[in-house]
Amino acid sequence: MSPNWNQIAHTVLLSRRLDELEVNTLTPQGKIKYQFSSMGHELAQVLLAHALDHPHDAATTYYRSRPFALACGLTVVEALGSGLARAVGLTMGRDTGVMYNLPRRSRATLLPASGDVGAQYTPAAGWAQSARYRASVLGEAEWQNAIAVACGGEGSVAANGFWAALNVATTQRLPMLFFIEDNAFGLSVPSIYQTPGGDIVSNLSCYGPLCTRNGDGSDPAEAWVSIRSAVEYVRSGEGPCLLRLRVPRLLGHTFVDDQAYKSPEIRADEAARDPLPRLQALFKPDEWQKLEEDVASELSAALSEAEALPQPDPASAATHRLYGGTAPRQGGLRPENALLTPGPNDPRPSGPRINFLDAVRRTLEVEMSRNPRMLVFGEDVGVKGGVHGATLDMQKRFGVERVFDTSLNEDGIIGRAVGMALAGLLPVPEIQFRKYADPAHEQLTDLGTLRWRTANNFAAPVVVRIPVGFGKKTGDPWHSVTNEAAYAHLIGWRLAFPSNAEDAVGLLRTALRGDDPAFFFEHRALLDTPEGRRPYPGDDFGLPFGVAAHLTEGDSLTVVTWGAMVPRCVEAARQFEGRVALLDLRTISPWDQSAVLESVRKTGKVLLVHEDTLTGGFGAEIAAVIAAEAFTDLDAPIERLATPDVLIPYNIPMMDAVLPSVERIRAKITALLEY
Repeated sequence: MSPNWNQIAHTVLLSRRLDELEVNTLTPQGKIKYQFSSMGHELAQVLLAHALDHPHDAATTYYRSRPFALACGLTVVEALGSGLARAVGLTMGRDTGVMYNLPRRSRATLLPASGDVGAQYTPAAGWAQSARYRASVLGEAEWQNAIAVACGGEGSVAANGFWAALNVATTQRLPMLFFIEDNAFGLSVPSIYQTPGGDIVSNLSCYGPLCTRNGDGSDPAEAWVSIRSAVEYVRSGEGPCLLRLRVPRLLGHTFVDDQAYKSPEIRADEAARDPLPRLQALFKPDEWQKLEEDVASELSAALSEAEALPQPDPASAATHRLYGGTAPRQGGLRPENALLTPGPNDPRPSGPRINFLDAVRRTLEVEMSRNPRMLVFGEDVGVKGGVHGATLDMQKRFGVERVFDTSLNEDGIIGRAVGMALAGLLPVPEIQFRKYADPAHEQLTDLGTLRWRTANNFAAPVVVRIPVGFGKKTGDPWHSVTNEAAYAHLIGWRLAFPSNAEDAVGLLRTALRGDDPAFFFEHRALLDTPEGRRPYPGDDFGLPFGVAAHLTEGDSLTVVTWGAMVPRCVEAARQFEGRVALLDLRTISPWDQSAVLESVRKTGKVLLVHEDTLTGGFGAEIAAVIAAEAFTDLDAPIERLATPDVLIPYNIPMMDAVLPSVERIRAKITALLEY
């Protein structure tokens, strides 16, 4: 099949003239703050867009992908309006003008672009896996043969995300195309510093089932054949493909880059490989002149319209951090009316007390049986059933497509989950221990801001389960981290930190039936110990986030805590009956400010107890709110008791020496009551 060269040429020429307008006029005038030229990349990107003709194809892009976006339906007014930071629907002035997102119009869906180089690869792998799952497991024929594409420059092949996605796509034989636009320079760094020899195809020629191909992205006929054949290969189900197309970068990395690091010979070679004259050669002079006139007229009208667009309402900057009652256009279960309703918060206990761990497993099983779009995955969650046993036998019950093991790569686990959520599934990844989530931090921060920076075009509700804290028999620096304060600081996330089996059921179910990404912390010292046991509250029980539990009533001191410190505080407060009001926050994001303030205003004194380290711990945030909102009600200084600024030691007596103990909590309570 041959492309419509008239359409191709129109979009390529439009992209070129748009770049020139911005570089020569709008950026020097200060109207556009970020300008990343696509000159030299246009032909390859536009041809790729024309090859993606399946209604469920999707692509992740990067800051030089505007030609691709234009070919997928982005209007010139939107392109200019985004650069001018006006009130247009892509980001409503929130993100830079080159970070595009686009629910499907004429061609592929453009998944939200990230400003982090290499972060685009693993979400594309997640979309690819979702396309196969929706077609083969859910039986949705309209998803059959859909593929995912990750677009990136040659510099991005050095990034962690590229290798994580490559591992996922090849081991799972996913329908994914790695589309590498090789312009030989990552800003000023030559490609030989990104990959040995500067040729990623040569280096990956024997990489498992990966099909690797080279091509010239400046030659219209060759580029189309290369792109079309690569797309057809991926659609065939044979596995992933990496297509590297050589393209020139005719301008600098950005508008301020004069490319002084390039020799005159390199610049001359790039100019000779400009794809625009090669494309022009396919047309008669009068035909090309007509294209030039049409593009000039379209661009002039679009500029007038874009400059007349209003500025976004400054107050709107605070919206869309979390779900606000309006479904996104793409992502999660709500747009397809597949989201289960929240459960009632009245427990209906039945049977004996169960472990925290059993409560988690039972909730996962119930929700899996009710929601075929829910998938559970992570390291060792399949055959082994999780290193803590939370997914024991779930793979046997629900199948390897729904409960599966992953490679030892947390960036790949979370990034893949992002793509799955964007494709309308409910991913529930497990990170074995809180410290192990550190390699995924880039994906976690991007995920949390996704709804905000796309102005609610996209959302990716993901529930990340993470065992945290010291163990019942020992601790150590690597497996005993809680660090909830760092995650409370992440924009767009909810964070549950239950202290017992009943709360675990209710909060996990609420997270699984919610609209926002959520961390679910499972404290290791509570998983199978008496302190965490409660009767099972029922298969429909749900707890709202942001509502603390009032464990004891008192009129002289408020103690606020969460996680494994809850049973210790309960024990410490036992001898002060009627004097200590003890609150278990249960969730950190959001936390129950009204309950805490109401209690502090009543008692006049407060003690904040947490396992995380003292400096910058979440107790400091609570203390700041109390100081601002209830200062005149205080009869004593706000006190905190936490682990000092050290890691949890492996030696048991040393561990006991740093963790808040019942004795130290009791001593703090006594001192405050006597103050």
